[in-house]
Amino acid sequence: MVSPMISLRRTLPILFAVLLGSGAALAGNSLPTRPVVVELFTSQGCSSCPPADALLGRLAQRPGVIAITLPITYWDMLGWKDTLASEANTRRQKSYAAAMGHGGVYTPQIVVDGAVDVVGSRAANVEMAIAQRRAMIAGAQAAAQARIDARRYVADQARLPGDVAAAMPVAAAMSPAMPAWADPLVSVALSQSPQEMHVDLGAAPGAHDATVWMVHLRSQVSVAIPAGENEGHTITYHNVVGDLKAIGVYKGRAMTLTLPRAAMAGLPHDGVAVIVQQNGYGHVIGAAYVSRPDYYAQQ
Repeated sequence: MVSPMISLRRTLPILFAVLLGSGAALAGNSLPTRPVVVELFTSQGCSSCPPADALLGRLAQRPGVIAITLPITYWDMLGWKDTLASEANTRRQKSYAAAMGHGGVYTPQIVVDGAVDVVGSRAANVEMAIAQRRAMIAGAQAAAQARIDARRYVADQARLPGDVAAAMPVAAAMSPAMPAWADPLVSVALSQSPQEMHVDLGAAPGAHDATVWMVHLRSQVSVAIPAGENEGHTITYHNVVGDLKAIGVYKGRAMTLTLPRAAMAGLPHDGVAVIVQQNGYGHVIGAAYVSRPDYYAQQ
């Protein structure tokens, strides 16, 4: 007969290995991935912006990235009024500057996942910022999955008698915590019917008072610029923001937002992005994109 203490010593290393994510993967309930959000603040009146506009176009074709163009208005006084710019985009850029502690705004500026900003024409720096956010997302997913698997394993083993059952409180305490550097992960799913669009947000402990943004996008717009610093050039812009508004507040619990089709009628767009962002203009914690949704109004 094997003593309870010997059996316990044999069981705990296996149990803890699974709890810490180094054992075999447990099936089911895997967390979905999410794209990195890349926002370019640009202007038709900015001579240093075309390289950043071209980079954004390449990023817009990349899987795992939601790349959007936000033309701003403060260059309009210098010889050419940007035909795509809006004050809402300018306010968003200024809000980022305040959140990040910057003294002002500039173009071309790229903000990656609400976490870091870089000069939009410096492709290597942009790529590094995207890679860093991908690594953060992957690490947060691994930690969150380890916690899910640990809880499931403990629940499954609770039916066992004796030494393994006695180990459960210890095993639960060993469940890996979410790293301090990791942002919460919010799953975002978009679906639509002829009458409505549904935005389903999963639960994410640690997320509080995040803003849910809906962004209507035009996938490609070419503009011939007859005046200003880019006079004589035709520039193509990608995923241009046509409308951006807050549609809800997310507090960490699962929720569904339903938007009537009638509220979106007339907006020029062929794609929609939903972005969940801490404190309005902080780190992105969830995002999804759908191209050519059913309610797209042909114009």
